Amino acid sequence: MLGPMSEPRVLHERRGDAVLVTLNAPERRNAIDQQMVDGLHAVLDALWHDESVAALVITGAGEKAFAAGADIAQLRERTSRDALKAINSGIFGRIEEFPAPVIAAIRGFALGGGCELAIACDLRVLGQSAKLGQPEVKLGIIPAAGGTYRLPRLCGLGRARELIYTGRMVAADEALRIGLANVVVPDGEVVDAALALANDIAQNGRLAVRGAKRALNALSRPGQENATAFESHVQAVLFDSDDKRARMDAFLNKPKKG
Repeated sequence: MLGPMSEPRVLHERRGDAVLVTLNAPERRNAIDQQMVDGLHAVLDALWHDESVAALVITGAGEKAFAAGADIAQLRERTSRDALKAINSGIFGRIEEFPAPVIAAIRGFALGGGCELAIACDLRVLGQSAKLGQPEVKLGIIPAAGGTYRLPRLCGLGRARELIYTGRMVAADEALRIGLANVVVPDGEVVDAALALANDIAQNGRLAVRGAKRALNALSRPGQENATAFESHVQAVLFDSDDKRARMDAFLNKPKKG
């Protein structure tokens, strides 16, 4: 639990016409827990109707990770009922629906829920150290916060099948080649490059850009409501499985690397 003097899990600050949103748990590689989900909801609530915002840029604090997945200790305790609540799926859906474009600025790891957050954004700027992946099957579950339907849109069904079935990570150069990245830059330039992209967007008609986003979203996702429900129901079965519990226990008890 956060103490009264602790830093909030999510920070945001105005940067010209854009807003920089920072996932703020670097000591935990910005793992997405309930407090971070709540923080993201609060930021979106505050900015949703602010038409002066040209774009959001989401990044992770520290050098090691954008977001290294969900909090496994919390995930270990979630049940089928939690899966049906679509906790992470709900916040990622709101990011996809945010009226202005959303840009992910990624250094280090974007894995599991972190990758699903990245692909819910409109655009992705990667540092050279970035590694993306959906390793959920290694933990006895599936990427059920949009991974099974957003990943194929970006890199094609065949590649998405491979990445989800194997759980392997993709480095920045491969991510650019297969459509998971829009730009790759040196690690130290990731946030600046994402803000520069936001500034390029800001030069255009604000209503036109927002209208284009709505049109592109509508045209690119037929059947998404059914896909979201199906993901949640599959995950509900897996959340109560012995295999999930055993794999997550093994992960949590694995010796920590320095």
